[in-house]
Amino acid sequence: MSSQIHDTSHITYEGLLEGNKKFIEGALAEDPEYFDKLANGQKPPVLWIGCADSRVPANQITNTAPGEIFVHRNIANMVIHSDMNMLSVLDYAVNVLKVKHVIVTGHYGCGGVNAAMGNNQFGLIDNWLRHIKDVYRLHADELDAITDETERSNRLVELNVIENVNNLCKTSIVQNAWKNGQELSVHGWVYSLSTGLINDMKVSTSSNENMDAVFKFK
Repeated sequence: MSSQIHDTSHITYEGLLEGNKKFIEGALAEDPEYFDKLANGQKPPVLWIGCADSRVPANQITNTAPGEIFVHRNIANMVIHSDMNMLSVLDYAVNVLKVKHVIVTGHYGCGGVNAAMGNNQFGLIDNWLRHIKDVYRLHADELDAITDETERSNRLVELNVIENVNNLCKTSIVQNAWKNGQELSVHGWVYSLSTGLINDMKVSTSSNENMDAVFKFK
């Protein structure tokens, strides 16, 4: 597979607006009531917490339609307990939309993860990347034993997803939903840019039974 970066030189501001018109034409040709249905509201069963990377569009890689996945994205798909943006999305998704699944989705070759593995400064984002460095610290013995840099990065991507699934479970929002008997499962995925396949991290849970006692709420 070519390592050449996808050519985006043809993308222009005006072209985006023209693209919108073509989208409308195509959608109405397929279903004349398409926008009327969307305007009636949303009831997505899934909240996707993913990376802001432009190559990982939630709907496209899961073959789902608008209205079927509620999406929050940030650098390296992080679930940080002090991030009010993420917590607000999570609260709305769980307590208003009543989603049944929350999926933390990372991807191999993540720029945020790769940056966190190094020692260069990038600016304000360094404070955000600190959380990924903490994941590295927790798993340093395993990661340091991996000599191939790409393999080490891929494993850190996986561990970062797993740790952020744990962070998600520790939130009062998720734990209260479980306490109240709400049907809610959390999952961790890693997407491969080179194959298009999703790798299930096998960390799905629907309770706080296996959580460390100090993080459990009564």
